[in-house]
Amino acid sequence: FLNCTSLVSAPELPATTLANSCYNGMFSGCTSLAQAPALPATTLGEHCYESMFFGCTSLTTAPTLRATTLADYCYDGMFSGCTSLMIAPDLPATTLADWCYLDMFNGCESLTSTPSLPATTLAEYCYCEMFRNCSSLTSAPKLSATKLADYCYDAMFRGCTSLTTAPALPATTLADYCYYDMFFEC
Repeated sequence: FLNCTSLVSAPELPATTLANSCYNGMFSGCTSLAQAPALPATTLGEHCYESMFFGCTSLTTAPTLRATTLADYCYDGMFSGCTSLMIAPDLPATTLADWCYLDMFNGCESLTSTPSLPATTLAEYCYCEMFRNCSSLTSAPKLSATKLADYCYDAMFRGCTSLTTAPALPATTLADYCYYDMFFEC
């Protein structure tokens, strides 16, 4: 369905176990898609949801995401460029993977709040640019992690020009570039 600009509804996607890259870019550029399909998967593959709704500018609400253990790049850019997205899904995962939330909400300029992020042990680049350019965000989520990974918070809130409150940073075990550019251009 790549760039099907007239698509207004999506088919059912009942799979609960996903393979690598299975839904990668599936609805990317579907600018008229206003409602996402239910996504019941609990077992993810690498890149499985990457860019799935990239640039779906009519999408206002995200589907529920049930997985508690993630795969590398699984949500990479999933809602990037969804400029009308106002409600982010809950993110219940406690076991993260490298690059798992990379760019997930980048450019979601209507997003006013973030989901909670319950993971306490992070993976490399896991939250990298996650909320970049979310210009309507006024506060950041609580960050409970005490053990960080390389580049884990890299540019997480870069360009969030309305951000007025930063979270507490309770980590006691740091890693290379863990807070790199985290609040750049705020």
